[in-house]
Amino acid sequence: MSTVDRWSVELSISEHGRETEADARLVLADDALLEAHGTARRNPADPDVTGIGEKIAVARALSGLAHLLLGSATAELENMTHERARLHL
Repeated sequence: MSTVDRWSVELSISEHGRETEADARLVLADDALLEAHGTARRNPADPDVTGIGEKIAVARALSGLAHLLLGSATAELENMTHERARLHL
């Protein structure tokens, strides 16, 4: 048997001076929601290149989502098996 689920990721990026922030939201098939935040700060000596800060902030937000999702899966396994689960990224 084959199943297909669709999960959506929404990213919001904003820049404030030398700081770029990204918010990532993951909507799972059961409408559960996970949210994470990422920040990048440009060194004053670095050139002002918007895309680099955006990529760093988004990568950090997505990494946060990955950790939250893994934590959620770990908790579900532990609830089902009543044993400690050890999952790693």
